[in-house]
Amino acid sequence: MTTTSAFSALAPYGWDEAWADQFTPYVSEGLLPGRVLRVDRGQCDLITAEGLVRADTAFVTPNDPLRVLCTGDWAVVEPAGNPRYVRTYLPRRTAFVRSTSSKRSEGQILAANVDHAIVAVSLAVEVDLGRIERFLALAWESGAQPVVALTKADLVPDAATLAHLVEDVETTAPGVPVLPVSAVDGAGLDVLAAVVSGGTSVLLGQSGAGKSTLANALLGEDVMDVQATRDVDGKGRHTTTTRNLLLMPGGGVLIDTPGLRGVGLWDAETGVGQVFSEIEELAERCRFHDCAHEAEPGCAVLAAIDSGELPVRRLESYRKLLRENQRIVAKTDARLRAEIRKDWKRKGAEGRAAMEAKRGRWQ
Repeated sequence: MTTTSAFSALAPYGWDEAWADQFTPYVSEGLLPGRVLRVDRGQCDLITAEGLVRADTAFVTPNDPLRVLCTGDWAVVEPAGNPRYVRTYLPRRTAFVRSTSSKRSEGQILAANVDHAIVAVSLAVEVDLGRIERFLALAWESGAQPVVALTKADLVPDAATLAHLVEDVETTAPGVPVLPVSAVDGAGLDVLAAVVSGGTSVLLGQSGAGKSTLANALLGEDVMDVQATRDVDGKGRHTTTTRNLLLMPGGGVLIDTPGLRGVGLWDAETGVGQVFSEIEELAERCRFHDCAHEAEPGCAVLAAIDSGELPVRRLESYRKLLRENQRIVAKTDARLRAEIRKDWKRKGAEGRAAMEAKRGRWQ
């Protein structure tokens, strides 16, 4: 296999000159590059210049859960063997990571080398703006460009109501395209396909958000299994159980993922700042550089709340996600844990001093 043949065969899956340069050290060993289509039970499916390959991942199962092989990786695979093995994978350009629900607070990598993160939000139920902010924080932190797809838009026939819903989400997602789409009548699908064409996109969302139906619409065929929407609450029942990478007819590839019940942050401070960019911009005008936006004089953020420029909900959500992210990071960062304890002690001492001063005035 020549480098040229590999490039032409794998180009539709995202292979480019930069990946070829990364792979150069392995060429002399006769190893093959391949993109991981799915991973399950210690094995994976890859697309190589020779076609579809099934390989064992025993050589790439480290103790660090963030370094396991995942869908979207560019792998280095043996040219033959029974079984044949994946030796390693090329350094990732981007990685979508969330925290697990375990008490160990480990990170879980969902997809690698992603250009666009499509956050699917169903309009069949009340839109949860806080959950959208969580997904967006993880998406920004991954290095991918987020896109919000408001699915099942056909269930909102009134144009004014639909426009209002889009506006609400746009306020929650500064700098992010918000596109109402319908897999039933095809509305908005051409726009979404154009936005994500030519790269790798991962489709994210809660169970029943219509992701598999949307994936089928973008892929142009019924590749993903879909179950009917429940009459009781308008929710679908998600049937995707693994992460799958598939070619889109207009160019680019799509990774569909199982529905995510939990969307825990994982070292996503930069992503949170991007989601709440208007708050961080206001904070630069606060009188004190370490302003907590609680009761400090000269706080530009609180002034924006008072004037109605900034919704209270946005500030509360910002504080909540920052606290959650700090807790996650602190569990793996001893220095940060010490800083947090020091800050708690300082605030406690200030509170005690304030109480003593009050008692002195009362006496």
